[in-house]
Amino acid sequence: MSRFYFVFAAALTPFLFFAQSQPKSFTVKYISQPIKVDGILDESVWETADSAHNFNQNFPSDSILATQKTDIKMLFDDTTLYIGIRQETQGKDYITPSLRRDYRAGGSDNISLLFDTFNDGTNAFLFGINPLGVRREALISGGGSDRNGFTTSWDVKWRGESKIHDNYYISELAIPLTSFKFREGETKWRFNSYRFDMQANERSTWIRIPQNQFIVSLAFMGDMIFERPLGKSRTPLAIIPYLNGFSGKDYENDDSKNNVKVGGDAKIAIGNGMNLDITVNPDFSQVEVDNFITNLTRFEVSLPERRQFFIDNSDLFGNFGGRRDSNPFFSRRIGIAKDKDDNTIENRIIGGVRLSGKLNNNLRLGFLSIQTEEDAENEIASNNNMMLTLQQKVFSRSNIGMFFINRQTFDSPDFLDESEEYNRVVGMDYNLASADNVWRGKIYGHKSFQPDDSEGNYSTGAFLAYNSKNYGGFVDAVYVDEEFQSDLGFIPRKDIFKVAGSVNRNFWPKSQDSKINNHGFEIFSIFTWRPNLEYQNTDHMINVEWGAEFNNLSELEASYTNNFIFLTDEFEPTGKDDAVALPANTGYYFNVFELEYRSDRRKAFSYSLEPSYGGFFNGTRYSLEADLNLRFQPKINMSLGLNYDHINLPSPHSRADIWLVAPRVDITFSKSVFWSTLVQYSNQRDNLGFNSRLQWRFAPLSDLFLVYNDNYFVNSFMPRNRSINLKLTYWLNI
Repeated sequence: MSRFYFVFAAALTPFLFFAQSQPKSFTVKYISQPIKVDGILDESVWETADSAHNFNQNFPSDSILATQKTDIKMLFDDTTLYIGIRQETQGKDYITPSLRRDYRAGGSDNISLLFDTFNDGTNAFLFGINPLGVRREALISGGGSDRNGFTTSWDVKWRGESKIHDNYYISELAIPLTSFKFREGETKWRFNSYRFDMQANERSTWIRIPQNQFIVSLAFMGDMIFERPLGKSRTPLAIIPYLNGFSGKDYENDDSKNNVKVGGDAKIAIGNGMNLDITVNPDFSQVEVDNFITNLTRFEVSLPERRQFFIDNSDLFGNFGGRRDSNPFFSRRIGIAKDKDDNTIENRIIGGVRLSGKLNNNLRLGFLSIQTEEDAENEIASNNNMMLTLQQKVFSRSNIGMFFINRQTFDSPDFLDESEEYNRVVGMDYNLASADNVWRGKIYGHKSFQPDDSEGNYSTGAFLAYNSKNYGGFVDAVYVDEEFQSDLGFIPRKDIFKVAGSVNRNFWPKSQDSKINNHGFEIFSIFTWRPNLEYQNTDHMINVEWGAEFNNLSELEASYTNNFIFLTDEFEPTGKDDAVALPANTGYYFNVFELEYRSDRRKAFSYSLEPSYGGFFNGTRYSLEADLNLRFQPKINMSLGLNYDHINLPSPHSRADIWLVAPRVDITFSKSVFWSTLVQYSNQRDNLGFNSRLQWRFAPLSDLFLVYNDNYFVNSFMPRNRSINLKLTYWLNI
């Protein structure tokens, strides 16, 4: 195995060195007096500031300068980075769907700024603002190569205002230097910016980014050069206490609860590069509820982490292994457990610590330890959940990561089997990212240990992707041993050897009269074998797809998929209690045709439709997925999500109509008062749920939440559970 790793790494070495240089730069001048943030830029020092300008168009073309000019100026003092931005436009007809912080950038007018403060091309901070002065911030990880490395759940204190004029708007930002992490004495950060202009139907970036690359890719950045070295960051201490009043009733078990909870978090900056997060008796009642998903597969589906405590530097912990097949650490495992009847229930977190960040320019450290509570009634032991990780940068943008995970019960109760006292996983990953992001890859090997079970238990994989403007593709190989186990991970299948791959060809019409910006074909396939069944092929999927993006921002896709599934266990896909399961040891071949259309999101009413029809095991399935959105900007946004599946299996198996309907209303009364209501109806889950959340941000990152939850059985419309929370959080910097 080690010889294979060495050969694979050696083969990739030619792709690891810098393939380009970015000469564009500007100087950030030092000032001794603070600037008033009002969106006016009337201070005389702005006239002497250097600027980032001459933005390049990214859409509809990536080969010319932007038609609408953007000019970004920066200044700094001992505590703050000041940014002044002038953006020329064709008028005042801006698209600003909401006043809520952390808006979605696509389909609206806004600008985003990316700061790679350690100059490593791997991680960055993003700050954005729109013409109404609404702000957002995000963390970029994994080199910004895909959407998985874009995290908007991160929050930090900073200020920003915008002023609208006839043919331009001005934005002014003040970001405390303590909101960044950087090396003391640093004189340069890598920087880029991207802008959405809906009136000109144009995307633009300061440093040119090819259209085939993700727009937040950290492979394409210029330099912002500080006039004098940055000093040592003042070490802030943020205390975030909360008070939560809860009243609820579980109608299924006739159990009522009324209580008041107190707890909180602390954030401590250690030097200029490390964060220490502490949580005591955390409460996540204000976190947005998960969207229901119709799952017609045999396997678990992963959902994104939304809890703030786990967000900062989350890539240090969660990016090991294969995200879809064998991820050894999945933070959503912490705080939930299986009861004695194998039901998934909440398991209270007593407290925890989390240390993460940069030890130096090339080495990152992550440590996490969280203690959960014993629940003897449900036969759930108290566990310590710990992870230690190191990540060393190599070559231009690649890295080697190592980790150790330990889930352990120290005071084993009588109901706990000895085989479940602990679970440990160790592993190493090599992540490849070429300087121009044309080549990406990964190779990893992980091993788990349980009591009296240390032989075998491996998970290994290798991935390599190529992405140029006209051609692309990848190959991904994964092996997961039947005995491999990570209690804190996401591993939907074991005993598999899986190979996936794709080849795609993109076309970019050059005619100015063409309504299509780009289109292309892709062949994508997955083959899975079961090692313990003498490597029998149990699954394959071969997909042929054509897709097009139009100049009006609408998109169209059409695909054909050939499937084969060999059931090693019986499976009943409709979820009906009295349904006859499909038999085990049987193979099924079937084909599916699918269309998808996504309309222009600039319109007040936008939508997407995705019908599909084809085989489903030994029967047929018709599906329709739709999303409708209507906005009355910037105050009201209404949406409706719809999933319908009609499954028709031959007798004696079942037929089913599976519905998932999810209307949502978001009202932003102001930049500090938000009200959102989500209704989710799922007859597969036998649940009708209501979640309504009123949020008042009465001070920076300090909130009062009123959250109402109500759930009913679908068929009888009898209540399942109901609760109301009143939660107060306050962010206090010391």
